[in-house]
Amino acid sequence: MNSKVRSLKAYPQDRLNRAKEEAKAKGLKIYDFGTGDPKEPTPPFIREALIKAVPEVSQYPTVKGRKDLRETIARWFEKRFGVSLNPEREVIPTSGSKEAIFHFPLVFIDIDSERRKVIYGMPAYPVYERGTLFAGGETVPVRLKYEEQFLLRLDKLPSSLLEETAIVWINYPHNPTGAVASLSYLEEVYGICREYGIILCSDECYTEIYFESKPPSLLQVGKEGAVVFHSLSKRSGMTGYRSGFVAGDEKIVSTYLKWRSSFGVASQDFVQQAAKAAWEDEKHVEERRGIFRRKRDVFAELFKELGLEFEVPEATFYFWVKLPEGVSGEEYAVHLLNYGIVVSPGEFFGEGGEGFFRIALVPTVEECKEAAVLWKKAHEDFMRKRN
Repeated sequence: MNSKVRSLKAYPQDRLNRAKEEAKAKGLKIYDFGTGDPKEPTPPFIREALIKAVPEVSQYPTVKGRKDLRETIARWFEKRFGVSLNPEREVIPTSGSKEAIFHFPLVFIDIDSERRKVIYGMPAYPVYERGTLFAGGETVPVRLKYEEQFLLRLDKLPSSLLEETAIVWINYPHNPTGAVASLSYLEEVYGICREYGIILCSDECYTEIYFESKPPSLLQVGKEGAVVFHSLSKRSGMTGYRSGFVAGDEKIVSTYLKWRSSFGVASQDFVQQAAKAAWEDEKHVEERRGIFRRKRDVFAELFKELGLEFEVPEATFYFWVKLPEGVSGEEYAVHLLNYGIVVSPGEFFGEGGEGFFRIALVPTVEECKEAAVLWKKAHEDFMRKRN
């Protein structure tokens, strides 16, 4: 077994799923704020598009994906971000963003080169680390600070490190903290990566779940050396469909496409046609944002009442909440499980997650209201026991 992989802990979500099953076995009603998989139904028109596209004869999808889907993605991207993409050379449909993010280092890390480091912020989505390790690269997690709005600050890293770096990952709006980056921040990071010849990858899967101003895309700053990853999972409630795309620098995208046939293809043809319908419609996305806003408001009020430190998220459907001094995220999460409430301990997201927990606004609005009442009692019981 790969020695670097052997040293990893179990994927955090696997541990959370086991804990949930134990709580269910006790007969508790589960309010699951752990996994980022909202309960709102996939819009009917998307499901209908998929059903209509199921063929009599099932055949392999291509690596490049359907031409009409690539064209639809390019039109959406230009309308949303004001950036023109060539659908033939700058867009690849993928089976969600997770597999694309995981596979990317397999192509762009040269294990025989001194430049094989990959920088990413922590706490983080675990796949940046795992994709790097499976590809034989060297991980460089950089702790993101609460007082710096959880922004990855490349300007504070030594030149010697940047000279040995192949890839930098940024993720804004950010999972797990919900932090949002400005266009000026993206310009700064992009400029540093261009100076050192680093590929800058931007995981932008949450740009469409926002509550205030629209989050920007890295490609608004420049395409050279830049790649973005998008998904329909959160935007359109299509987590189970596995549909996303990679776009950006023509040379990078073309090289990635060339080697993807070794390990990945686009989604099934009928999923691609459902994806085309989803990218063509904005009304359902606006409705989803309204639902998440109502959920957000429930918990902003709750955490304020409990006296917990947090930032009201401007985007994503996550809360990243600071616990009282000396309380670990895992300790608090285990206590909440006794009441059927599932949260993700900050430790699950790596260095920088200690003393925090994350909730994903997954249950329905009514379930969120129910859980908030129960949570208040659970928190009061927890603090009483500690005192």
